[in-house]
Amino acid sequence: MENPLHNLDRYRIILASGSPRRRELLSMLGIDFEVIPSPLRDETYPPTLRPDEIAEYLARAKAQACDFGDDALTICADTTVVCGSVVLGKPADKAQAWQMLSMLSGCTHEVITGVAVKCGDDLHSFSTSTRVSFATLTPEETEWYIDRYRPYDKAGAYGIQEWIGCIGVTAITGSYYNVMGLPLHRLYTLLKSL
Repeated sequence: MENPLHNLDRYRIILASGSPRRRELLSMLGIDFEVIPSPLRDETYPPTLRPDEIAEYLARAKAQACDFGDDALTICADTTVVCGSVVLGKPADKAQAWQMLSMLSGCTHEVITGVAVKCGDDLHSFSTSTRVSFATLTPEETEWYIDRYRPYDKAGAYGIQEWIGCIGVTAITGSYYNVMGLPLHRLYTLLKSL
């Protein structure tokens, strides 16, 4: 029995991301791929973008910066956390992580992951949104999580698959994998259509 994604066999599949979570998630689709981070370093975006457009814009920019040859199928992604109208990226330090987690505590926020798939001259993209509700976190819980897990490489300063997700997330509407950084069902559907 062949993999339902056998249509990708003719491609050299590249995950253009340094995220270990995205690597783990993509491997769940049962395809062979290599990891070569996107060369894009400037992740600024136009101030006119709505918060729900930023992640897809950045995923497309990452994909457009990649040139791995005509036989390559390149997958890029970017995740943002939006609390109210505030866009939370990755915290630079403990103070920023504390500020972000304090903002999320006791609130519902959106996690938006943009995905771009570059195949030759074609560029396909989409974004997926998931609503996540947090319990009210105590200062001790917040500090312990930051000290223990050092969430400086995570949008919104948290990983849902870590301790904070176990004790803090009270509800989720949408894709769990999207919150981890790669909406697998939407990506699978796109890859299957290529």
